[in-house]
Order: sequence, then C-alpha cells, then structure tokens
Amino acid sequence: MKQVIVGMSTCGLSAGSQKTYDRLAELLAANPGAFELKSSGCIGMCYREPLVEVRENGDRVVYGAVTPELADAIISEHVKGGRVLDEHVALRLREGAEIAGAEAPAQRGQVRIVLRNCGLIDPESIEEYEAAGGYRALRKALFDMTPDGIVKEIKDSGLRGRGGAGFPTGLKWSFAASQPAGVKYVVCNADEGDPGAFMDRSVLEGDPHSVIEGMIVCGRAIGASFGYIYCRAEYPMAIKRLTIALDAAREKGYLGTNILGSGFDFDVKIKQGAGAFVCGEETALFQSIEGKRGMPRIRPPFPAEKGLWAKPTNNNNVETYANVPWILVNGAAAYAKYGTEKSRGTKVFALAGKVRNGGLAEVPMGIPINDLVFKIGGGIKED
Repeated sequence: MKQVIVGMSTCGLSAGSQKTYDRLAELLAANPGAFELKSSGCIGMCYREPLVEVRENGDRVVYGAVTPELADAIISEHVKGGRVLDEHVALRLREGAEIAGAEAPAQRGQVRIVLRNCGLIDPESIEEYEAAGGYRALRKALFDMTPDGIVKEIKDSGLRGRGGAGFPTGLKWSFAASQPAGVKYVVCNADEGDPGAFMDRSVLEGDPHSVIEGMIVCGRAIGASFGYIYCRAEYPMAIKRLTIALDAAREKGYLGTNILGSGFDFDVKIKQGAGAFVCGEETALFQSIEGKRGMPRIRPPFPAEKGLWAKPTNNNNVETYANVPWILVNGAAAYAKYGTEKSRGTKVFALAGKVRNGGLAEVPMGIPINDLVFKIGGGIKED
C-alpha cells in the first residue's frame, strides 16, 4: 500500500500543511484503504512547504507547495492512477538511482547523519524510530561496551560540540566520567536563541528519540542517572513531541530503573526556559534549572566538577547528542571520514534571511560558505 506522508513540523504548519493533511484525511475517509496517511518532521526544504511524500517499495516522490487542491490531484493521478505529477515534484529518491527532481542539485552535496530520520519517520512513533535502527546504540552501550569504551569511541570519532565552541565531545565526557561516583547529571541545551536559527528545534520536532538516546548513552558513559532537556517555551511543538517520546521510552524500558535489565538507571525531565538569551550559557542555564535567575557563574570550578546543583554535569546541545547513536552504531571511523582533520563529521545549518531556498542543510564540516549559500541555498534573493 502506498504511504502518503505530510510534513507537519512548525515550518510546514506555518505554510498550511494542516489544511493539506485534513484534505488528505477526507480523501482517505472517502476511499478507505486506498493509502496510508502519516505525518513526519521537517525534511529540510522549508521553502517548498507544504511537502507531501508518496512512498511505495523504496520509491519516494516528494511534492512541494501542496495545496488541498493539489492533494486531490496527487491522490487521483499518482496514488490511484500511478502517474507521477512531474511538474510538482520537488525531489525523487529511488534505491540505486541518482536523486532527481527540481531540488536535487541542492540535496546531492548533503550528508544526513543528524537529520537521518527527519522527514522519514513519524516523530511521535517510537516503533518507527526503532524500525529505523533506534535504540540499537543504547543496547550496544549497555551490553557490549564499557563506560570508558563509549568515551573512547566518541573521542575517536572527532565529534566536537555543535553549540558553537566546538570543544571535543569525548574529552568533555571524560572530565565528568573521571569524577568520583555519586550524583551526576546530563544536560541538553535546547535553548536555541540565535536569530534565524532553527536547527535544534527541527531535530526535536522531527527526531526527538535520537537526542534522548544520545543523552542516555552519555549517562551510561559518565555514570549519571538523571538528565534535563532545557528547552525554551517558544518551542511548543518540540516540547510536545519530546514529552510523547519520553513517555514512550519509559513504557518501552529505555528510561527509568534497570533499563533493559542492565542494572543501569536513567531518566530525563524537560525544563522549559523563559527565553532569556543568557540562558544559552551553560552555567546560567544551570541556574535557571535550579529555579534561580539565569546568571553565569564564575569558573573554575567547571561544570564537569561542579555543575547543576554543584554536582558533576555534562552539558551538550541537541545536535551533539543526536550524533551519538549514529557514531556508536556505525563506528568512529565511519563518522571521522567526513569533515576536516580538525573538525570531523557534519554540521546542520539553518538557511534564513535573504536566501532563495530557506531551510535546513546538513553538510560535511569544511564546506565553503559559498557552496552552502549558492549551491544549496540557491543564492541571494534580489530586491
């Protein structure tokens, strides 16, 4: 049966995807069993929203700017009649074939690691995340690796913090891991306050389990039993989907006590921020979680020694944690083959402002800014 998938993240909803989804639901009600209707996160082509994908036997056809009227034509012509509406195709992906469609040139230079599931799975379905390989990294971390082995794998990958400073992630984890056993915390900084930035929001809306899994793996590596996701209240959909994901992970045994029978305990709580820009700084963020005014603390001591509630704490951002499951499953060497000698892996960029093709792009570290703006972003808009 063909699947019809509607992009239902913030970018899609702001462009009218709810009306498109509702029309497709009406068509399905009138034709029971004709297709399976699903929703997904952002695939990255925000400038072509609302996006509707028709998927069958590995063939993926993504239509752009889909109005309710165009939705009618997609169902009657493509889903029922088998004829692809080429004039409306933004992207076409077939197994063993080169990417095609109007937006293919912008997609060919991208490498999707952080965004591997965004736009592909229903972010509110833990079963779809598992089917895509989700929580394999956690099982490996619990049963096939030691905490020191996890830290070494992250070190060997060359992953650096994606929050701006670029500090080596494995080295950062080792600082917290080396502290005496006791109460420790894992914190995820989702307080994305930079103007025009929406990378973290899109990951949380499109693939929240990848971030949660990365945090649990970190907890196992450093010996922490509790984590916080600090997310600004201006991201209601991200908070909603995180809440659903956390509940599902607890129900499946990926969070809580004695995770998967391993003897390891770990749980996560969401803390909503009020939007203060300064709370993007990690010690101010800790203050906010503690219920105090978000004011940076003097360092040293550093968070790995005395962080949240004066306990050893590891803090990374959304994108950093989302890399972790991929690295553990595919290996440090597979990750390190992307990027440059000093900055391995990929980076997600938000293209916003005076650019033709606004959206998300994930590219290897070291790509020229010119390529990002002109080859992927389509260049500068004319006045």
